[in-house]
Amino acid sequence: MGPFLLRRLATFVATLLVASVVVFAVLELLPGNAAQVILGDSATPESLAAMEAQLGLDRPPFERYAQWVGGWLGGTTAQSISYGVPTAELITQRLEVTLPLALMAMAITVVVALVLGVYAASRHNQLGDVGVMAASQLGIAIPNFWFAILLILLFAVQLQWVNAGGFPGWREHDGGGFWPALQALILPAIALAVVQAAILARVPRSAVLDVLREDFVRTARAKGLTRGQALRRHVLRNAMIPVLTVGGLQFANLVTGTIVVENVFVLPGIGRLVFQAIANRDLVVVRDVVMLLAAVVVLVNLVVDVLVAWIDPRLRAD
Repeated sequence: MGPFLLRRLATFVATLLVASVVVFAVLELLPGNAAQVILGDSATPESLAAMEAQLGLDRPPFERYAQWVGGWLGGTTAQSISYGVPTAELITQRLEVTLPLALMAMAITVVVALVLGVYAASRHNQLGDVGVMAASQLGIAIPNFWFAILLILLFAVQLQWVNAGGFPGWREHDGGGFWPALQALILPAIALAVVQAAILARVPRSAVLDVLREDFVRTARAKGLTRGQALRRHVLRNAMIPVLTVGGLQFANLVTGTIVVENVFVLPGIGRLVFQAIANRDLVVVRDVVMLLAAVVVLVNLVVDVLVAWIDPRLRAD
C-alpha cells in the first residue's frame, strides 16, 4: 500500500501544480488587462497604474505566480479588491455554508441511490426495477435549480415549514444556531441530491447485477445462502468499486454545483461569492476560488483512489 500511496500523492501534487499554472495563465497571461477589466473603460492612466501596482501586474509573470502559490502555501493570500480582506478569510467563511451543504447532499445521494439501486437489481426486469429506472430517468431530466424553486413553493410558501432562503449562521450569538442552520440547508441539499441520486442509482444497480452473475455468488447460493445473505455478504462489497468511483466524481460536482442552488436559496456560500466577485470584477477572488474548486476535485479523486484500492487489493499491486 505504501508505494501505491506515494504514487497517488505524487500524481496529486503534479495535478495541482498543472491546475495552478492553467488558472494563473487564463486569468493573468491571456490578452487583456485585469486592471482595465476591474476599473472599466473610463479609467484614467493614473488609476490604471495604481491598480496594476496593487494587483502586482507591473512585475514579471513568474514572480507573480511564485508569490501567489507561496502565499497559499504560507497562508497569506492576496487581498480582495472589493472586500478588502484576504481571499482565504472570505473563502473560509463561505465554506462554512458550502461544505456542510455538499456533505448533506452527498449523504442523501448515497443513501437514496444505494437503496434504489440495490432494490432495482434485486427485482431485475420486474415492476420495481422498471419503476426505479423510470424515476431515475425523470430525476436526470430535472434541472436542480427548477426543482429548488418547486421545493421553495411547496415547503416555504404553501406549507410554511421553512424559510424561503437565507442562512442564520451556525453560532447562537450571531442569531442562528445548529438546528436553524441545518434547517436552512435541508431544502438546498435535497435539490442538489435529486439529480445526483438519479444518476448514481443506475451504478449500483448495474454493478450488483454484474456481481450476481459471478461464479462465486452461485457457489455461495449453492452452499445454502439465501439471495439476501449472498447480497449482503458477498455482492455489495464487490459492487462498491464503481459506486465509489462515480460517487467521488459526483461529490466534486456537488461542491462546484452549489453555485446555482446557493443563489436560488440566497445562501452565503462559495457560489454567491463567485457571482458577487464576477459582478464586482474582483478577479483576485475568482482566481482563488477557481483554484480551490480545482483542488477539491483533485483531492476527492485521490481519496476515491485510496478507498477503491483498499476495497480491491489488486488495484494497489506494485
